[in-house]
Amino acid sequence: MKSFFKTLFLILFIFNFISSEVRANYIISSTDSVFLSKDINVEFPKFIVKNVKTEIKLILNNDKQKKYYNGKEIKVFVNGDLIKVKVSEGTASFHYKFISKGDVNISVDNFRYKKYVNPIPLWLSIIPPLIAIIIALLFKEVFSALFIGIFSGTLIMFYFQGQSFFAGFFKALFAVADTYILQSLNNSNHISIIIFSMLIGGMVSLITKNGGMRGVVNIFSKYAKTSRSGQFMTWLLGIAIFFDDYANTLVVGSTMRPVADKLKISREKLAYIVDSTAAPVASIAFVTTWIGIELSYINDGIASVGINESAYNVFINSLNTRFYPVFALIFVLILIIEKRDFGPMFYAEKRAKVSKASNLTNNNGNSDNVKISDNNTKWFNAAIPVLIIIFGTIAGLFYTGWDSNVWNNDNIAFSTKLSTIIGGSDSYKSLIWSSLFGVFIAILLTTGQRILTLKDSIDSLIKGFKTMLTAILILILAWSLALVTENMHTADFISQSLININVSPFLLPSLTFILAGLISFATGSSWGTMAVLYPLILPASWLISKNYGMDYSESLSIFYNVVSSILAGSVLGDHCSPISDTTILSSLASSCNHIEHVRTQLPYAVTVGCVSVIFGTIPSAYGVSSWILFPVGFLVMYFIIKLFGKKVEIF
Repeated sequence: MKSFFKTLFLILFIFNFISSEVRANYIISSTDSVFLSKDINVEFPKFIVKNVKTEIKLILNNDKQKKYYNGKEIKVFVNGDLIKVKVSEGTASFHYKFISKGDVNISVDNFRYKKYVNPIPLWLSIIPPLIAIIIALLFKEVFSALFIGIFSGTLIMFYFQGQSFFAGFFKALFAVADTYILQSLNNSNHISIIIFSMLIGGMVSLITKNGGMRGVVNIFSKYAKTSRSGQFMTWLLGIAIFFDDYANTLVVGSTMRPVADKLKISREKLAYIVDSTAAPVASIAFVTTWIGIELSYINDGIASVGINESAYNVFINSLNTRFYPVFALIFVLILIIEKRDFGPMFYAEKRAKVSKASNLTNNNGNSDNVKISDNNTKWFNAAIPVLIIIFGTIAGLFYTGWDSNVWNNDNIAFSTKLSTIIGGSDSYKSLIWSSLFGVFIAILLTTGQRILTLKDSIDSLIKGFKTMLTAILILILAWSLALVTENMHTADFISQSLININVSPFLLPSLTFILAGLISFATGSSWGTMAVLYPLILPASWLISKNYGMDYSESLSIFYNVVSSILAGSVLGDHCSPISDTTILSSLASSCNHIEHVRTQLPYAVTVGCVSVIFGTIPSAYGVSSWILFPVGFLVMYFIIKLFGKKVEIF
């Protein structure tokens, strides 16, 4: 390890001496100009990436000029290239692509501005996530992997700013905390997930302490008497909570964990079932928190190419080619029915069968077992708070997304009304409201029946909050790494690497699926991947199809398939990535070691992904009916499991 750090410092020291000298910014102006030097400030982003459009802002300081030019265009020359920029509220923003280091000359009339830039090569953007993923998988330690991934990104960025060795090193180190961790926490959606996760953890701790969870286990035990039936019940619950992947993951994982322990189902298998029913079912159901964001991206794609189709109609027509989410759900079911596993999951299941359930521990190494009186194992003490979270979330989604104009419009189908309202809702508020109310009811049930005192109930809640700390830290680091990849344009690198290939439109959906999977794997975000690829690939797919000589209906068929492939590939990459928030939440809810969850799930996700491409996406692009492809895919997965899977003894 010492030699490693010595080598690292030596490399950085050498880089410092061979780096290009960065010249200071300076302004040249003329007093005869319409714009004087004091009238304009030029703002560049802190970091500039090569071959990626960079936003540059011209800020007018003169109030008279702000008023005069508001809504008007000004002519800006950047290295001799004319760019017409519209002024809005005293600011003129435009994008420019830097392809090499050197001086950037900006002029407006006689105003002159010069800045030396040294753009970061785009290929370096893949380094931070790649380092994090490799270290996590090799050393099975996710904290250091994520931290080193973030630090490698900040080090690259500050190096290309021309910082001296020591200044750049320490600025990069400090930026991990004072920039990226802070920015990841300065996000209301991220804070909402943390609060929701803590409330769920606190509630689970309380309903375990008051005996409610034991009562639920006793109820489930009547129907889940074997490992197979226990896994099947988990799968059914995952299908039932279809409206949101976060709620699905945390509620199903927390509820079924004690059942899984009793039936000697490995934590890895539980986490896999939870993870593989959360996003897949949320991504194909009609009424989910996913549909709003997806419809907005589809609508933007339609508008850019002028297709005479509604976004919802495109969504509906794309469902029959969403092979990966459907295949993922069925693959889990086949594994359960056949009582077979392969790869690392087989050995995880084998270990669970020879271990005593009482020895199973959570991520923090603390036993989940607590002493509970047999007189206090009332199932409703757990069921009522959990049901409040489920139905409370649905009610919250309706409340935050309610649109009376849509609901009262008789020309809109009922399913479309539901999807529109849920799609326009605030899922984060809904989750916080429902989980907070669930905790409140759990406290009332516990203290009202005098099972625990108010002090003991609060202590149990706080203990539950503490158990979530490990996973929350992982989430924060994963979000920070995602910000680094966003600033370095990792998604653009992967996209540009594959999209420039001169490809047949019939192969475009499968390549899109692979591209989405790679971006999602590298960035750890399925939604982020969709945000990048929908506006990029949808117009490209339409133009490629038209240039290939396809008619409207043929081009539209490819378009539908590409819509499916982006979402399906995003879910696949999300399942495989150790830096994915939903993968982390699945580990959290199941109290499974995070890297073990990734390691055991990866072969299954990749297998389903390959089947989806070979027996789904590719033939569907050539016109093979989905009525044929789905059964064929099911059969192929069945034979794979029969061929490579091994029987795990069922108790």
